[in-house]
Amino acid sequence: MVKYVYITVGGASGCLLRYLVILFISSKSTSSFPVGTFLVNILGCMLIGLLFGFFSVNGEVDDRMRFLLFVGFLGGFTTFSSFAFESMRLMSSGMTAMSLLYIVLSNVIGIILVFAGYFAGLKLR
Repeated sequence: MVKYVYITVGGASGCLLRYLVILFISSKSTSSFPVGTFLVNILGCMLIGLLFGFFSVNGEVDDRMRFLLFVGFLGGFTTFSSFAFESMRLMSSGMTAMSLLYIVLSNVIGIILVFAGYFAGLKLR
């Protein structure tokens, strides 16, 4: 039960920080490029790599920190970091073809389903 508290606290913190970063960046940008979301995604990737590397060198991360930081905070901040991390883990394990398949399928199917959901939503109005 305690792990759910760690996930919830981390997730809520990550979601709130994501919103604040995107809001701040969007208020400063005049570009139509989604700079805030892009920044959150690449920052999340850097953070998950940094934390994984740190804990790999300094010993295994205990479950509380894993649930708080990796599952909760970074999961709430951006799921893109988890996607990138899983892709890296597959490549690092010598499963390059599986990693490339995961990357391509996730992006292509994800975009197709966003369109499908959008058009289905339009029909429900």
